[in-house]
Amino acid sequence: MTEWFYNRRTGEVEEGAVSLGSERDGPFASGEEAARAPQIIAERARKWAEEDAQRD
Repeated sequence: MTEWFYNRRTGEVEEGAVSLGSERDGPFASGEEAARAPQIIAERARKWAEEDAQRD
């Protein structure tokens, strides 16, 4: 199974672990999903922040 990554430094989608781990997000199931990495990560962060706020 191929893993896809989003390179934060270049903004490119990569097939496999091509770049340094500190520069990439993933793995994702598809290139399309990896391309949406910034949005997916922002959505997850908002959800986690909401969950944390509910605990307080």
